[in-house]
Amino acid sequence: MQTFLILFFAILAEVTGTTALKLSNGFTKLIPSLIVVIGYGASFYLLSLALKAMPIGVAYAIWSGVGLILTVIAGMVIWRETLDWARIVGIVLILLGIVFINVVSKSPAH
Repeated sequence: MQTFLILFFAILAEVTGTTALKLSNGFTKLIPSLIVVIGYGASFYLLSLALKAMPIGVAYAIWSGVGLILTVIAGMVIWRETLDWARIVGIVLILLGIVFINVVSKSPAH
């Protein structure tokens, strides 16, 4: 359970960094740029802690899949970005690919 909590905070830090990346305006704004560096640094550090107890494929699938969903939601809420059918299908295919690889694959976890 503690591993999933660490992974959850890694995801939040990554989404924060990604959101700040857009706000940084190509790293021309100091505060959002600092948030990017801190967010990604914290995210990768926390992900590395989660990897001590989880297989990398499972951890990365959760990290990237949940991060994708939260980033899309952030774009919709903060910048009023819209989702057309092509974006929705693309996002669903990415998520299905992540799940498929991690559920169907018979490769050893370690």
